[in-house]
Amino acid sequence: MQTYDAVGRRKNAVARVRIAPGTGKRIINKVQMKKYLQRETLEMVVEQPLQELGMSENFDVYVNVSGGGLSGQAGAIRHGISRALIEYDEKFRPALKARGFLTRDPRMVERKKSGRPKARKRFQFSKR
Repeated sequence: MQTYDAVGRRKNAVARVRIAPGTGKRIINKVQMKKYLQRETLEMVVEQPLQELGMSENFDVYVNVSGGGLSGQAGAIRHGISRALIEYDEKFRPALKARGFLTRDPRMVERKKSGRPKARKRFQFSKR
């Protein structure tokens, strides 16, 4: 059976994605997707590239993901699935690129600054 591998990244999350022609299984870190992601919105994020191409039931998706939180991991999985689909068939590139699924989201958490409670938040100002 032919498989297609790709890596997706978002924030501090890295997802190693393997897709194979199949019946629509979604396994993330050896757990069913619904159990792992816990929120429907995150499941929708992961499914977006497959639904865009109308291939939701045509591929089994196996993922190893680490780092970051659930939201970053879902974005990394989406990025990885999109790259793997292009490896499967280059004709999918224009549709996925138009939706922005191939672009690695560069936004990262801003570092905390000294003399402040968070990155931009300031302590209360007192004039007197």
